[in-house]
Amino acid sequence: MKRSLVLLFLLVSFLFSCSSPSHYNGYIPSSVPSHFNHQNEYSTKVVQKTLWIPSSPRTVVHEVAPLETLWRISKMYGVPVWKIRRANHLKGDIIRIGQKLIIPGAKYFKNVIPLYPSTKWRYIILHHTGTEIGKATVIHRYHEDRGFIYGLGYHFLIDNGTLGKGDGQIEVSPRWIKQHDGAHCKAGGMNHKGIGVALVGNFNKERPTPAQIDSLILLVKILTEFYNIPPDHVLGHRDVPGARTDCPGRFFPWRRVRLALMK
Repeated sequence: MKRSLVLLFLLVSFLFSCSSPSHYNGYIPSSVPSHFNHQNEYSTKVVQKTLWIPSSPRTVVHEVAPLETLWRISKMYGVPVWKIRRANHLKGDIIRIGQKLIIPGAKYFKNVIPLYPSTKWRYIILHHTGTEIGKATVIHRYHEDRGFIYGLGYHFLIDNGTLGKGDGQIEVSPRWIKQHDGAHCKAGGMNHKGIGVALVGNFNKERPTPAQIDSLILLVKILTEFYNIPPDHVLGHRDVPGARTDCPGRFFPWRRVRLALMK
């Protein structure tokens, strides 16, 4: 009953979210081999930032997000792939979206941000989900139900500590891994040239958590430097000419974000 109420709440909330369909026709499988994107992951720059360190290594449970691989999960927790396989009785590298994996002896949790050489990314568009709770697996499935062929419409999602995800955890979308257009802002052609970054929360009602803003500033600095995106090309969804929305909400702390980007 509780689970049904949570799903109903999310469904109603997402009906008022600011994502918009893209024009791609394709397919994201619900399960992928952990080596699925290794060629990309090994050949690109990967930035890692520690989010938390326990007093001693501990066993945690990780829910597999869309297109996550054992390789990336091992980087997140500092645990070798073979140990994760053994703890979960995995004979191969296949893992599924939503699968719960035991991570033995996690040393830390790191946000792992892959960067792919590209000249298409000229803007960063910031969003809120318009929901008080959320995570990539839930939004991915909802966006699939709305007809988004590649699921999750954003390229990155920054969690707020609900539904089992860490406060300030950065989830990487399949769209980013595959370098596909977004489905977050039709106005101004931003689905094609803008990196979509969403924070879980409704910022017409409350402010983002401090951890979310710290992760956002880190992510945006990394992206602007790597893709040579000028600070004035970091926009809220509502600031894109032609967009009819108040996203990312009236309580979004633009002053703090702008000042941080100038440093």
